[in-house]
Amino acid sequence: MAAATSLSTPRLTFSSPKLQTLYRNFPISLSLNFSSSLSHSKTLTLAPGSLSQRPSSFSPRRCFAVRAESENGAEPRHYDFDLFTIGAGSGGVRASRFAANFGSSVAVCELPFATISSETTGGVGGTCVLRGCVPKKLLVYASKFSHEFDESGGFGWKFEAEPKHDWSTLIANKNAELQRLTGIYKNILKNAGVTLIEGRGKIVDPHTVDVDGKLYTARHILIAVGGRPFIPEIPGSEHAIDSDAALDLPSKPKKIGIVGGGYIALEFAGIFNGLNTDVHVFIRQKKVLRGFDEDVRDFVAEQMSLRGIEFHTEESPQAILKSADGSLSLKTNKGTVEGFSHIMFATGRRPNTKNLGLETVGVKMTKTGAIEVDEFSRASVPSIWAVGDVTDRINLTPVALMEGGALAKTLFGNEPTKPDYRAVPSAVFSQPPIGQVGLTEEQAIQKYGDIDVYTANFRPLKATLSGLPDRVFMKLIVCAKTNKVLGLHMCGEDSPEIVQGFAVAVRAGLTKADFDATVGIHPTAAEELVTMRTPTRKIRNSSPPEGKTDPEVKAAAGV
Repeated sequence: MAAATSLSTPRLTFSSPKLQTLYRNFPISLSLNFSSSLSHSKTLTLAPGSLSQRPSSFSPRRCFAVRAESENGAEPRHYDFDLFTIGAGSGGVRASRFAANFGSSVAVCELPFATISSETTGGVGGTCVLRGCVPKKLLVYASKFSHEFDESGGFGWKFEAEPKHDWSTLIANKNAELQRLTGIYKNILKNAGVTLIEGRGKIVDPHTVDVDGKLYTARHILIAVGGRPFIPEIPGSEHAIDSDAALDLPSKPKKIGIVGGGYIALEFAGIFNGLNTDVHVFIRQKKVLRGFDEDVRDFVAEQMSLRGIEFHTEESPQAILKSADGSLSLKTNKGTVEGFSHIMFATGRRPNTKNLGLETVGVKMTKTGAIEVDEFSRASVPSIWAVGDVTDRINLTPVALMEGGALAKTLFGNEPTKPDYRAVPSAVFSQPPIGQVGLTEEQAIQKYGDIDVYTANFRPLKATLSGLPDRVFMKLIVCAKTNKVLGLHMCGEDSPEIVQGFAVAVRAGLTKADFDATVGIHPTAAEELVTMRTPTRKIRNSSPPEGKTDPEVKAAAGV
């Protein structure tokens, strides 16, 4: 346990090397017996007979975490739990379940379930499961059928009538699935022995959490409350919806204005466009997806425009006006667009740290409210930790899972573990979708100087009969000196599925020669990634620009 507890102060040590060896070699059969006469010492010497046989269910880690603490010579403090987690989203559930599996006593508090989050509602499963990745992907599936209907004509399919979509059926089935999933997450916690407490948690002191008036103490407190959509305050902003509401609208929009150029904006633009809504996207910059590879940014905007989405570039929202007939108008720095049934803001998310009591106990936060943590996810208060979007590192569900698992190993698994952010793959479920892993071309030049860039832009086999203007774009970025593949980017059908597999190769440090030596699967789009032989361009800049730091991975992943 010494390694695991070296991150905490004060810590328990043994004065006898023999006892250290015994404790390491026989962790189940050994127990620590504390008496009041020992409570004033941080270095404990155990007398003969203090090592006693316990039932196999006894957990020395749990005993250690709960009981072995003295503060400045005070009596050992007894806690209700080893770990108390605020927030039962992806990161919180993962950390809590793993901690319980290590033998620790764990509790999680979460707000009651609702499809739209608020100060009083949330739900076990968190953003990804209830109002993010999962319901969004279900709506993406629904919206793709219209494009497939269009494709089918060239393959001989005919329809006597135009297919019609029923929005209410989609939303009802989606909500039923969310209820099923939140139930599954509750069972995951229950089966792991985690205590689930419904209510809003607030930190009272470094070891105490108040949940709706009831106090719980814990040796460690974990903040895993995620983030919330952010709508800027402009005149008429009360008429706008965010991504939460967009996933649970009572009726399908007839014409929607989406403000924002990040991945959430593009995903919803594709969803509503596929469901035959008139879609307009307003972005402040010249291009969508700031932080992504430049070639990908250009390609996806072009492809989405061909599907009927209208982009308004370099336009900043100034006001939303509501007419007598209920329609909305969006005023920007370039003019006013009228006739919207809905205006959605996809202008980013903010850490959900308000009213948690963090300022009271001295937890340091950024200007946006993100909790500042060290490389082990520890906050400025030694007993408080944070994982997931609330830390604003890389705001992706699988990253939160990784951080939660690493935290459990650090605190209760005798294995201090730092989250590893190298080569984190990500996807945008736009239409067409994007998959990426590693560095963008711009980042690679900045970091390595000399690179070779391989690209492919082609018409997929399916489009040869469908007659639609669909295309696929692929890109490999290779270090000219080492031949190592630094980045892989794709935009086209099945990109996320394809890139997930190639992410293993990029993370493993495979070279372009390894890619070339791999036999492709034919006929697939993916085989193009192992058959690109000639560089599109070679960039030689041996010395990276002075005065610039290595690019952050989050620039590409957490737009």
